[in-house]
Amino acid sequence: MTIRDRVPPLTSLPLPAAVDRRLLGKRWPVKELASPPPGSGLAPVLGDDGPPLIGHTFDSMRFGVDFALQRYETFGPVSWMGSLGTRFVVLGGPEATQFALVNKDKVFSQEGWHFLIERFFHRGLMLLDFEEHHLHRRIMQEAFTRDRLASYARQWGPALREGVGSWGASGRPRLYWALKRLTLDVATRVFMGMPSGDNAARINRAFVDSVRAATALVRFPVPGGRWAAGLAGRRTLEQYFSENLPAKRRSRGDDLFSALCHATGEDGEQFSDEDVVNHMIFLMMAAHDTTTITSTAAAYHLAKHPEWQERARAESLALGDDLPDLAALDELKTLDLVIKESLRLTAPVPSLPRKALRDVAVLGHYVPAGTLVSVSPNTNHFSPDHWTNPHEFDPERFAEGRREDRSHRYAWMPFGGGAHKCIGLHFGTFEVKAVLHELLRAYRWSVPEQYRMRWDYVSLPVPVDGLPVTLERR
Repeated sequence: MTIRDRVPPLTSLPLPAAVDRRLLGKRWPVKELASPPPGSGLAPVLGDDGPPLIGHTFDSMRFGVDFALQRYETFGPVSWMGSLGTRFVVLGGPEATQFALVNKDKVFSQEGWHFLIERFFHRGLMLLDFEEHHLHRRIMQEAFTRDRLASYARQWGPALREGVGSWGASGRPRLYWALKRLTLDVATRVFMGMPSGDNAARINRAFVDSVRAATALVRFPVPGGRWAAGLAGRRTLEQYFSENLPAKRRSRGDDLFSALCHATGEDGEQFSDEDVVNHMIFLMMAAHDTTTITSTAAAYHLAKHPEWQERARAESLALGDDLPDLAALDELKTLDLVIKESLRLTAPVPSLPRKALRDVAVLGHYVPAGTLVSVSPNTNHFSPDHWTNPHEFDPERFAEGRREDRSHRYAWMPFGGGAHKCIGLHFGTFEVKAVLHELLRAYRWSVPEQYRMRWDYVSLPVPVDGLPVTLERR
């Protein structure tokens, strides 16, 4: 069944949906990205520029998963499109993904991220390449050991219980924004070792501006524009972390900031002050944004499927009233399934950009040196060749006996893969489980039966309406 097959006929749609379908179904002249070298036997990469100047920028932001799947259905696993004033080769499906992320010949560079976020997340771990990346990751791993994670859990427990408990004052909160404030509070306490305060709103705004600047159409600092706001946000974050760094160097606290200041590699390597600031800005963004997205997606599905909410709640209540440690969180097996399925349906990072350092053949297609490449998790997560009824919420697909995620190494890849697989994946999963555990203990929540949440893909996925839910104290 194609994307268009799932959309009712135009005559049965209200006007906005009819317009959406026309936009999604619009066809543009198909062209070759570049002519393959004579005698190479390679096929050209086919695609289209989309609308003049803006390309498919707004299509990908507005339609998200549906747009990615339509491109895959139309062009296959290797195609190109115009977006953000340039051209991207899009790799979809497990085989193309594996080729790019395993990257055994080191032909793909993280410079693809530079085009989008280098100015705002300069030299974050995800933007480093090859030997330098390996060195920094090896040092940073000291901050994400099981013992460190246990320490972080002891710190976030009281903050989560207090924060979630305070939501009862509002019977119908916008859950995404409540979760975002909460995860930033946790990141401030656990990463910085500081209680939230007057700076929280200012820092949160700086992170939001920095993330959203990545998809600015006007990519220079016009006053009032998104790019300018992102640069201002970066300056705010640099100042914030730089001012607090000397004290962290002098102490040995349990927070991640202190851990990075004192982390040491196998040969005694340590991060410079500049390294620590760059990594903290990136990790703070990655930690609270992706945790917020995943918690929101899981909470939405639990609202739509109350039988799963009750099943998860029974396991949480069985833990008793103590704040859960890692061992207790490990016992929440239903939440494991729900979180994995939520990550499948809404990948927190819907595009993984790279740059081809030299000419390369991808599944028999010619990709010239210098090409920006985008790996698309969405096409993998909805592949009918790897998932049963992929558009349905079905956490049992991850249960032993089914394990559809094992149909291919890259069928499920919300944390990326290869050398750049998310270093904080265990941290993030434990925090999301802890957030949902507190929510399950304190409330039942629901949405109207006909409600469907829509994601905005202007940067990372954000619910258009913030996900209004009805909260009822237990």
